[in-house]
Amino acid sequence: MKRKLLIICAIVGGGSFASAQTTMVKNDKGQVVTPEAGDWAIGADASPILNYIGNIFNGNTANSISNGFAGGNAAIFGKMYKDENTAYRGSFRISSGSSNVVTLTDTSSTSTPVYITDEAKTTGFGFYLSAGLEKRRGHGRLQGYYGAEVGLGFGSVPTVSNTWGEALSATNVTDRILKNKTGATFTVGLRGFVGVEYFVLPKLSLGAEFGWGMKLAMTGEGAEDRETWNTTTSAVETYTKTTGKSSEVSLGTDSGVPAGSLRIMYHF
Repeated sequence: MKRKLLIICAIVGGGSFASAQTTMVKNDKGQVVTPEAGDWAIGADASPILNYIGNIFNGNTANSISNGFAGGNAAIFGKMYKDENTAYRGSFRISSGSSNVVTLTDTSSTSTPVYITDEAKTTGFGFYLSAGLEKRRGHGRLQGYYGAEVGLGFGSVPTVSNTWGEALSATNVTDRILKNKTGATFTVGLRGFVGVEYFVLPKLSLGAEFGWGMKLAMTGEGAEDRETWNTTTSAVETYTKTTGKSSEVSLGTDSGVPAGSLRIMYHF
């Protein structure tokens, strides 16, 4: 009796273990559709591509696939499959940008305008890296996965440099910013995730992922370079004003890339 019970438990246990595994899928041509041990994968946020296709059908005349990648905010994802059920994964996002705003101010009291030109240049840069472990299960083209990852990021809050068209003088007494540079922000995060993938073609999948995690962000000391008119010496003086540090701890669902997103992945 005990021996029969052990055999039954072994069968049930083996069945439960097998149900947690992914099953390799092949198409009618014998091609393997789903990931295999040793496969690598690379992908990106699918939203810009899907939006572009959708806008083709809705007649959007300003449609451009590059609009979705403006500012370099799209993340690149990568995976390496230890076996059909386990993958090491990572992501990389880099963003940079600059802008130049010119303001014309009419200082004339007559009908003929006399303009003063003020210019503000803004630049910024940042990146985010993540690495984690992914477990998978499924029995067809549609597969689910879950896991956890850690992330590390760096971002420089945009630096603003001002060029003023009117010099400071006894008739133009003010205190103004020449350059405003906020301290850099370092971010450390821990994130859990769940997702689904559907393999539309051999080794090509579309998927959606949702995450929840904790983030610690620390911003260093910044500085403002300023100029003012000294009424005592009748001269322009420059000085630097230091801004304070800050830190923030947040806990919640995804916000932005490489967080919750639609993804397209190619396996090879």
